[in-house]
Amino acid sequence: MQKEPLKTESPEELQPEAAPKTMTLDVSKVQTPMRIDRYLTQQVENMTRNKVQAAIEEGRVLVNGKPVKSNYRVKSCDHIHLTFLRPPAPELAPEDIPITILYEDDDLMVIDKEAGMVVHPAFGNWTGTLANAILHHLGKDADELDKTEMRPGIVHRLDKDTSGLIIIAKNPTALHKLARQFANRQVEKVYKAIVWGVPKAESGTIKTNIGRSHKNRKVMANFPYEGAEGKHAITDYQVVEDLGYFSLMDVTLHTGRTHQIRVHLQHLGHSILGDETYGGATPRTLPFSKSEPFTRNLLELMSRQALHAQTLRFRQPTTGEPLSFSAPLPEDMELVLEKIRTVMTASQS
Repeated sequence: MQKEPLKTESPEELQPEAAPKTMTLDVSKVQTPMRIDRYLTQQVENMTRNKVQAAIEEGRVLVNGKPVKSNYRVKSCDHIHLTFLRPPAPELAPEDIPITILYEDDDLMVIDKEAGMVVHPAFGNWTGTLANAILHHLGKDADELDKTEMRPGIVHRLDKDTSGLIIIAKNPTALHKLARQFANRQVEKVYKAIVWGVPKAESGTIKTNIGRSHKNRKVMANFPYEGAEGKHAITDYQVVEDLGYFSLMDVTLHTGRTHQIRVHLQHLGHSILGDETYGGATPRTLPFSKSEPFTRNLLELMSRQALHAQTLRFRQPTTGEPLSFSAPLPEDMELVLEKIRTVMTASQS
């Protein structure tokens, strides 16, 4: 259930309403007719049907330049323009949340983030984030960091349900220098992933453009690498362990697009186990006895995408010293691997 924004003690303390946000959507050529309130609920992140209907009633949803009613049925090639009235964000506050710090110096921390933790607050997730935990850990030292965008010291992101290593800058200079390393592709990031199936090639490079899906703007999609849509995305993969009907992979990012690994492995035909968004969370029938209950049990053990940011290599922003860190696989991924190895060995004997 989506959390309501935090409230201050009295109306006088409320901040002014944030500036409206606008969005345009071009309906796909192959879109079948659908009520616009339902369509927008599917297409826009953190959007409920009640919010859509309120926006429509207030004339903030235009189709082909004209206001419509909630029962309007979108058609192929419709052009939709939306205006959102955004409530003010609550002040980012320190929270005493346990975090695993693998390394810390005057400039930065390297944290092993657990799956399920949101990195920074946004609409729908105002508290309980890594950013809240960072402020508590740094105490008065956090005053150096810019909290206006709710991302104090956060150099890069991990999805909520991806576990593993993330770098946090402790001052503006370190933040700038680390961000520059990421922009110049000087940071090596290697992930471990458990995927469905075994690729024909033991290793390879995936190159596509990645952008918002035409069918559902809440998810990302692959487009031709040399095309005009999306942004260039490059991913290397290496099969570390052939598990019969699954694989354990090393995945190296050369770019940092939203959901890049998940989208690229789906494009390869080997979705990440447990990934609800990109085709990895449905039980499958494999060519051995009782395989469907087995895959169903795997998905119960792996209730999120089996993706872990295992290795980070970069340079200390002040001294230039090379730094390298590795985080062990989390318990859920280890349990799944153990289960797969046991069942695969039994099915082949």
